[in-house]
Amino acid sequence: MKKLERKFFLQNTDEVAKQLIGKLIVIGKFKAIITETESYHGDDPASHGSRGKTKGNEAMFLRGGHLYVYLIYGMYFCLNVVTESSDYPAAVLIRGVKVIEPEKKLLDGPGKLCRYLAIDKKFDRFDFCAQKNSKKFSIFDIGLKPEFCATKRIGISKNKNALLRFLI
Repeated sequence: MKKLERKFFLQNTDEVAKQLIGKLIVIGKFKAIITETESYHGDDPASHGSRGKTKGNEAMFLRGGHLYVYLIYGMYFCLNVVTESSDYPAAVLIRGVKVIEPEKKLLDGPGKLCRYLAIDKKFDRFDFCAQKNSKKFSIFDIGLKPEFCATKRIGISKNKNALLRFLI
């Protein structure tokens, strides 16, 4: 089991989204395998960063290895892993996981995932690659290389035909 370091998250966003499939997220007492991701970056009209930096999306402009957490529909948080370099808005939305500890549970959808794993706005801008923060949130390569497919993203109207959703 190897903790992913910052250089992993400085790669191209689409590649990170694909490579995160099968990785292990550890958040406090929870351990979960990533089963679904979506890719968003600056020149993508569906990306929050495509319209420039705002108070709400500024975490997306941090360097790879930070978290970007936002609220949708006024009630659901969404967990994103920031990618690429500083000042270029890019992130991977974690859409689904299979919890393996403390109990087995499939969480399909970013709102369900955040609710169950107790992820909220307090995680926004969190630098999980900093050594001192690794106990609160970490991502590990555990050697899984599952087959996955690429499909259209869910719930967006701009650039809706892009095959930037990856899932087992």
